[in-house]
Amino acid sequence: MNTHHESPTTGEEDKQAHMNLEPETEDTGVGKESFVERMFNKPVAEAIHLFLSLLAVLLLVAAAIAAYDTVAREFPKLWANVDEYDVLQGIVETLLLIAIAAEFGLLLLFRRPSAAVEVIIFVVARKLVSPDVSALDLLVGAAAVSGLIIVRFYYLPGKPK
Repeated sequence: MNTHHESPTTGEEDKQAHMNLEPETEDTGVGKESFVERMFNKPVAEAIHLFLSLLAVLLLVAAAIAAYDTVAREFPKLWANVDEYDVLQGIVETLLLIAIAAEFGLLLLFRRPSAAVEVIIFVVARKLVSPDVSALDLLVGAAAVSGLIIVRFYYLPGKPK
């Protein structure tokens, strides 16, 4: 039993009526978005994504070049008549900087929370291998790395690799 007192309409008339009733703006959560804003948002977003992708590729290429340079120039110094500890420390600092660049490139590409946490882990780890780090800095840094690893593996979405 039909309780509505409207005349029955065909499916085509429903579509036409629905199309005419659609608002000219969309709610974006921060207010209404006009037609002009909708027309510009997509191309601008695509341009920003392209720019970030280009930056990420440049970072990854620079990281690869720096890794090769480190292996080619710094590793032979380990066998030279110099202080091996200072050379090894320099190599570790350089490799952690390369890892930071690579992880930052991945962060620009994928924009995952886990990638941001991984970048911070590498930054803290690089600070910890500095020769002028105090015992308190070392303790706080180790706690920070431990906490970030726990957050990364147990509280962030996605399967850790």
